[in-house]
Amino acid sequence: MRGDAKKQVPMYFVINVEAELPSSHPLRAIKRRADAILGSMNRDFEAAYSKIGRPGIAPERLLKALLLQALYSIRSEIQLMQAIQFNLLYRWFVDLSDDPVWTPETFSMNRERFEEHDLVRKFFDRIVSEAVIEGYASTDHFTVDGTLIRSWASLKSLKPRNGPEPKCTDDDPGNPTVNFHGEKRSNATHQSTTDPEALLARKGKGKEAHLCHSGHILMENRHGLCMDARVDRADGYAERRSARRMIRHLKRRHSIWLDSLGMDAAYNDGTFLAELGQLNIRAHVPVPPVRSRAPDQGTLAREKAHRRMRTKGYQMSQRIRKRVEEIFGWFKTIGGLARARLVGRWKIAQEMLMTGAAYNLLRLARLEAAA
Repeated sequence: MRGDAKKQVPMYFVINVEAELPSSHPLRAIKRRADAILGSMNRDFEAAYSKIGRPGIAPERLLKALLLQALYSIRSEIQLMQAIQFNLLYRWFVDLSDDPVWTPETFSMNRERFEEHDLVRKFFDRIVSEAVIEGYASTDHFTVDGTLIRSWASLKSLKPRNGPEPKCTDDDPGNPTVNFHGEKRSNATHQSTTDPEALLARKGKGKEAHLCHSGHILMENRHGLCMDARVDRADGYAERRSARRMIRHLKRRHSIWLDSLGMDAAYNDGTFLAELGQLNIRAHVPVPPVRSRAPDQGTLAREKAHRRMRTKGYQMSQRIRKRVEEIFGWFKTIGGLARARLVGRWKIAQEMLMTGAAYNLLRLARLEAAA
């Protein structure tokens, strides 16, 4: 018999989200670990907020909302607030119950506070510390790699640093047509008016150039966890520069001394390899044969790295190194970092750290379930 589609809406709904959510749902493990870490950061939050004035949105809720944005590929903070408004699963995750949803401007107002007190970095580092303590992260073998993150700015925002601006060929004030034919544009002569920190960069020879920032990840080789994430200038030297910073941070924050570091050919620089040798880090990097009559320290380091290519450790490191591309793929497709949503390198760095935190929490939840 055909059922009756009742259109009268009941006045009250009583739903127990805990009972409806499957016990094996990964958000359960992610929320449990995130709540424990955020609870341990109480002193950091107290130092970042005033003792007087009207109470604001709890930073714990803001950070967990940003985790949801990365985990569920929500494109903007406006859509994030709309999703939390009607999605009971999201409300449960951020502990909102029947409280009103805050406005998207709350993130903009608190982003500078998070940067001033380094709250996003501390949250990310505590997740990494738990992975190290629980034995999920390796303390010996690591991989480093970089990628380009396209800026939100358009190529039309490129204007000459000194000289007249290109003439528009129509009278459209919002999106004018500009004729760039015959004009040479480079980072030395032009700058974006929308995102001045973005630089013209391309993936390789014959590829088109875009306004980009340079993103970098340090991965441990045991389970492919993201140990550090950085955003730098896309100037061609950012790979080695960010690698140095991530190695120093890993030593200072987590007391980890690297034994080996897998890399691609972009890190084939004699000075950088010599620095790794001074730190007793075995560089697993493809290096062509070196021929020099008067070798310096850099040349000697490259020769040593070339001889290491015949070892089993190098072959294993290069095979595992490909996993870092999976992290970049997750960051760009799921986390939404294929093109930056924000303008300003420090804001993109926060976004990358929160995406890395979401990735690690999801990875740890799956490792716990498989244990």
